[in-house]
Amino acid sequence: MAKTNYQTIDEYHQAFSGESLARMQIIRKIIHEVVPDAAESISYQIPCFKYHGYLIYYCAFPKHVSLSHPYSDAFWEHFKADLVGYKTSKSVIQIPADKPLPEALIKKIVTFRKKENEEKVKSSKR
Repeated sequence: MAKTNYQTIDEYHQAFSGESLARMQIIRKIIHEVVPDAAESISYQIPCFKYHGYLIYYCAFPKHVSLSHPYSDAFWEHFKADLVGYKTSKSVIQIPADKPLPEALIKKIVTFRKKENEEKVKSSKR
């Protein structure tokens, strides 16, 4: 993909078509269902959602869609079994294009991140 200067998630999505676009639209919808108050933005030239801080990012590649955030140790422990079979790094989960989009898992991930951010806000107010 050529270097760009996306200003909105809609602009980012316009660079894609087919299954990649459909998957990103589903992920976007799930995020808004779980966190209706999430603010959309572009960060690092990819879609980013903020809710009491950074919530989650996603982006598309020819062979996968990635969900990313510098995930906590508690996150990795909680999702250890769920993520078996997915390629992961400290901050990225790759969802292969040739496998069904795990919508229930994505919803669980976003829900977990929402709670983490809410807890972070509560603890900082103490």
